[in-house]
Amino acid sequence: MDRPAFSDASSDRNIVLRRFLGPDGSVRAMPTRIAKRMVVLDYVAQAFPIGQTWPESEVNEVLRRFHPDVAMLRRYLVEEEFLERRDGRYWRAGGTVEL
Repeated sequence: MDRPAFSDASSDRNIVLRRFLGPDGSVRAMPTRIAKRMVVLDYVAQAFPIGQTWPESEVNEVLRRFHPDVAMLRRYLVEEEFLERRDGRYWRAGGTVEL
């Protein structure tokens, strides 16, 4: 996994990502404060292209690149509406989108 780009170290988002991500882009720790957690979850959600669906096993494969506790990440992503789930399939439903 490539190291995330931190072009503007003064921005709140980049400060949060620097604090909670490892040099390889993995999540070192999940923030307890919701605002910071949302920044980290948005970062993780970027791994799921919009317009595609995945079975849980494939979602887990992607999430394993970020953290070994894939159930925690998946649960947070669904609870905070970055991913949606129905009939055993997941799709990206939120987060920032680069144009």
